[in-house]
Amino acid sequence: MNTLISLGTGAAWLYSMVAITFPGIFPEGTSEPFFDVVAVVTALVVLGQALEIRAKGRTSEAIKKLMGLQAKTARVIRDGQEVDIPVEEVLVGDIIQVRPGEKIPVDGVILEGSSAVDESMLTGESLPVSKKTGDEVIGATLNKTGAFKFRATKVGKDTALAQIVKMVQDAQNSKAPIARLADTISGYFVPVVMILAVVTFVIWFDFGPVPQLVYGLVTAVSVLIIACPCALGLATPMSLMVGIGKGAENGILIRSGEALQTAQSVQTVVLDKTGTITKGKPELTDLVGFGEFSADGGSGQLLKLAAAVETVSEHPLAEAIVEGAKAKGLSLSKPEAFDAIPGHGVIAAVDGRQVALGNLKMMKRQNINLGDLEAKAETLANDGKTPMFVAVDGQAAGIIAVADTVKEDSKESIDALHNMGIEVVMITGDNRRTAEAIARQVGVDRVLAEVLPEDKAHNIHLLQAEGKRKSRADRGRYLNNGAGKVAMVGDGINDAPALAQADVGLAIGTGTDVAIEASDITLIKGSLKGVVTAIEVSRATMRNIKQNLVGAFIYNTLGIPIAMGALFPFFGLLLSPLLGGAAMAFSSVTVVSNANRLRSFRPKFSAR
Repeated sequence: MNTLISLGTGAAWLYSMVAITFPGIFPEGTSEPFFDVVAVVTALVVLGQALEIRAKGRTSEAIKKLMGLQAKTARVIRDGQEVDIPVEEVLVGDIIQVRPGEKIPVDGVILEGSSAVDESMLTGESLPVSKKTGDEVIGATLNKTGAFKFRATKVGKDTALAQIVKMVQDAQNSKAPIARLADTISGYFVPVVMILAVVTFVIWFDFGPVPQLVYGLVTAVSVLIIACPCALGLATPMSLMVGIGKGAENGILIRSGEALQTAQSVQTVVLDKTGTITKGKPELTDLVGFGEFSADGGSGQLLKLAAAVETVSEHPLAEAIVEGAKAKGLSLSKPEAFDAIPGHGVIAAVDGRQVALGNLKMMKRQNINLGDLEAKAETLANDGKTPMFVAVDGQAAGIIAVADTVKEDSKESIDALHNMGIEVVMITGDNRRTAEAIARQVGVDRVLAEVLPEDKAHNIHLLQAEGKRKSRADRGRYLNNGAGKVAMVGDGINDAPALAQADVGLAIGTGTDVAIEASDITLIKGSLKGVVTAIEVSRATMRNIKQNLVGAFIYNTLGIPIAMGALFPFFGLLLSPLLGGAAMAFSSVTVVSNANRLRSFRPKFSAR
């Protein structure tokens, strides 16, 4: 990028030195030096570079603020004594005491105590998160209420905050394909400009007015200087850095410029169901009382009896029922004579009553007449819920339904993707009935159900092939933002191959480390809103890059003929190297300013 500037200023400086040292060898009136041109052009170039460096520094301000929020010291318990040490000296396995109002120094797991922790700096979630024994805490977040002790699990460069900083820095230093395109174009552009400068000098020297040598040199140097592709070189990296920084501000970590560029072309988003669309944890959803439990307050008594039975059950759905009862403030009795019947359900005595809880086979085994409860259970099952029948003292008592519920903002996010012209596909290993029920709730376009973990990547490959066929068949819709790309959003280890196979892999930040490592973009907050925002940031960034590239090319296309002297025969105007340098520097400043305009970009569907 500096070749043309070096040639232009070098030619002007060499000419000036010879003109002063040996003025007699030049024709009369042609020994004027151009040191002012050399000085001013160099100053303008350095000014442009200074603005670029300043913009780079400002792009990382969000990261610097995060780093500044990190605790400076940690209160470590060693040999039974509390010792304050610099956070850099904390070791994995150290036991650390945290008091109310203090920052958590490193990542770890709570051993003793409980609290509410403000994690907004990392997740954007405004409400403090309750933490108890066994929960993970993240370094640099703020402890709000209680005191607790935790064991350090990640320190130094391994902490979540350090990994975030490194990921963003690596992404900012990477090149997108469009940046490599600019480099390729410049590779052809520079030799062409050199040839034009030589041709310009020859034409002016042979056919120009007296003194021909001065005119020839001035025009040739002007061509070299004004054609400097500095603006072209700045066009892409400046916008990429600002765009990636803007993503970080919104809780979206973009690993590379290539991922940022590809995201703008996404036409199909594939969503894993469990943990991505849904919360990934079963919750109590419905209580249907029957017989004596259908009266006012009967459903609460039904839940109390069923939850009491489940307090000693190891079934995955038992915890959901128990947690649902506790959330309603019910006090649970201790069950007696507990008996688990595999594939059927459980039976126990609670407060002198015989309670049976299980599936239809369990009710038939106990000879329970369910009445119209079977039809209600079928309706609940069609809605993607797991209904469990409850019988008390040999009589049907009602139904308790449990389901992996949809996240609060999943439907809103999917609607936003539709408004952006993006097809949404759900992929899951669950049975088709459950999958279809969730699909109806959130409004996805297609459902790929009963897909084995090892087949998820294959399904992504099929969708990619389908997208390519569509982009050939429907030029109008699919090529507005490039050929249709496929994005995959997931959170589990079984999603990692599919995330790697997709054109863009987006990992839910609350998911597994394996999924995050296999992805191109990480959504710190476990919300699908981040998918929409990531695509918005990508489209805004690529729009900005294209504006910069078009502006740089138009500038060079118009500037070179003027520098060659195209206006001289008509208006007697000739561009001096000084003005050429000023124009070149102004184009670089314009590109930097346009890139910084991205700072004011606010996603319509912000992740915050």
